[in-house]
Amino acid sequence: MSNHSTHLAIAGAAVLIAACQSPSDSMDQATSQAIASENPLIAPWTGPYSGVPAFDAMDLKYIEPALRAGMAIHLDEIEVIATNPSPPTFENTIVAMERSGRDLERVFSYWGIWSANLSTPEFREIQAEMVPVLSDYSSKITQNAGLFERIKTVYEADNSRRPADEQRLIWLTYNSFAKNGATLTGAKKERYAEINRRLAELQTKFANNVLHDEESYVLYISKEQLGGLSDSFIVASAAAATERGREGEYAITNTRSSMDPFLTFSTERDLREQVWRTYYARGDNRDEYDNNAVIAEILQLRDERVKLLGFDNYAQWQLQDRMAKTPERALELMEAVWPAAIGRVSEEVADMQEVADAAGAGITIEPWDYRFYAEKVRLAKYDLDSNEVKQYLQLDKLREAMFMVAGRLFNFRFEPVPEGSVPVFQEDVRVWEVTDQDSGKHIGLWYLDPYARAGKRSGAWATMYRGRETFDGERTVLASNNSNFIEPAPGEPVLVSWDDAVTFFHEFGHALHFLVADIRYPTLNGGVRDYTEFQSQLLERWLSTDEVIQGFLVHVDSGEPIPPELLTKIQNAATFNQGFATTEYLASALMDMRYHMTDPTGIDPIEFEKAELARLGMPKAIVMRHRSPQFNHIFSSEGYAVGYYGYMWADVLTSDAAEAFEEAPGGYYDEGMAAKLVEHLFAPRNAIDPDDAYRAFRGRDARIEALMRDRGFPVPKDPGR
Repeated sequence: MSNHSTHLAIAGAAVLIAACQSPSDSMDQATSQAIASENPLIAPWTGPYSGVPAFDAMDLKYIEPALRAGMAIHLDEIEVIATNPSPPTFENTIVAMERSGRDLERVFSYWGIWSANLSTPEFREIQAEMVPVLSDYSSKITQNAGLFERIKTVYEADNSRRPADEQRLIWLTYNSFAKNGATLTGAKKERYAEINRRLAELQTKFANNVLHDEESYVLYISKEQLGGLSDSFIVASAAAATERGREGEYAITNTRSSMDPFLTFSTERDLREQVWRTYYARGDNRDEYDNNAVIAEILQLRDERVKLLGFDNYAQWQLQDRMAKTPERALELMEAVWPAAIGRVSEEVADMQEVADAAGAGITIEPWDYRFYAEKVRLAKYDLDSNEVKQYLQLDKLREAMFMVAGRLFNFRFEPVPEGSVPVFQEDVRVWEVTDQDSGKHIGLWYLDPYARAGKRSGAWATMYRGRETFDGERTVLASNNSNFIEPAPGEPVLVSWDDAVTFFHEFGHALHFLVADIRYPTLNGGVRDYTEFQSQLLERWLSTDEVIQGFLVHVDSGEPIPPELLTKIQNAATFNQGFATTEYLASALMDMRYHMTDPTGIDPIEFEKAELARLGMPKAIVMRHRSPQFNHIFSSEGYAVGYYGYMWADVLTSDAAEAFEEAPGGYYDEGMAAKLVEHLFAPRNAIDPDDAYRAFRGRDARIEALMRDRGFPVPKDPGR
């Protein structure tokens, strides 16, 4: 199972615009244009590769005026469309909207970097001020009655003879407005905008509270407390302590990239408990950064807002245009897997308890013991030592492997750009040019920001600074991957776990999805939430192919390839610990769904979480992957709200599609299957309904049996979907 903690799908401009939904104060056209001509954050991109972001010109003094000018310019553009005296047509309404907002789009690229990669207290002050302004701006567009009437007229016209992508664009545009309150009038319309403004404030506050707790709680330990930890982790922890002015100590930061290996290998049980409690208490410390009251208000406002539109609950509203369609269908899938997952947890805990008892530990397995003793069981059952595996997983080699896969499947070549030719926002960021291997045609750029640091949100994600489109001339792609690996000491390699290697491939899958896009209109660069994870989850499978293993998994010291016997151990342990991985994820996904199907009046998130987990029969040795007060996916924006189940929905597609490759003559590198992969699953982005796209690839709908086989779970007699 993929490492679901890492995918805050804040994966690109779509989430930024959703999270920064949108000037209560106006700006005249002359002023906005004057600012635009002088402000580097709104200026057109210049330089090589069809222009690149001026990351070297980023200064916080520019961001607020750039946002205000960008919003004003866009609202002027929208008003021209809405008041056009000519009858509404596809060209003068829908296409005109696709051309609008370019200035603000550029500003959002910088805003997103500050939000996710370079957040500071100074930026958060600006963010808190601007989020409600951005919300008002968004509402002015979605509630522009003249604009919506024009969209509606085009939508209700006979579009049957239009190309499929134009029909899709018309539907997406109309549905986006209708879903977001365009049909409301009077007091309901005003209240809808008020709710949006308040939600934007609350969701930003939620994310910043979590970031505060991640930055503020660092455990410093001494040399005598390093038992069990790997040399690379020790070196990185020493560097992290030195960076914080604690020379001679070792810093265990409050992020998953630090917490996870510490809980897996540290022999200091009391410290494991301390690290575990601190990590899972983020946003839940009964102080000014506590998120429980924030959650309660978010849930109440979301529920009130969708009821203005006539929906029973937020989940019903959110899923109407997803693959699942209804919350009941999403629950059906999750509840089909849940019994097998918790059943496997019982077996895993029994195995761990046996190991602990045999060692005379005198303990009962607790959540801070799970990773530690799971590693002991892995070693006992499969003779597989995760630290040994890490010696063959060098970050740079994994990146080269990903480039090889991209070349074989998509015909891409990645070459580092000349030093200094492309501005970057932080010295560790590196940039590659992507070209077609045969023609040499420029496809785009790929940025990599690999290391954790203060002000950078945890996890891993992909984003686009510029998406593919061709309707007004070809725009090439600027894609980015962002990780939180612990930065090594100078000259040392970055060694990662197998799970982290899977995540690296996963996020690269998102970037490839951006780069492969073959679409005309920018709106079609978006995606359906429970489908867009599928392409990236599928790319994870190439990590385990012979071509990657034999060519790129080499020992950090000797350079020798990974030995066959170790590879066999890895393969034999492929479904090991699936009870833990599936249960901690599913608990979060089910909680997300239940939160948004329940009447939130008077809700206490702490008590609700406890009661729901008890009802589910949550094993006591495991907690949710994301406890409610730190569940950024669903409470820091609306991009993943009622969407966390989507990873499993996408997993069904992934497992089913993987079997198609396994059955092909050339396996995972079969040229015919690769061509179908590009044509049906990657290149169209959101220009095709996901159900239709998958059927075109597979010849049928996906089936759950492949997922159950993948995880080593019993296949249900009546698998359903």
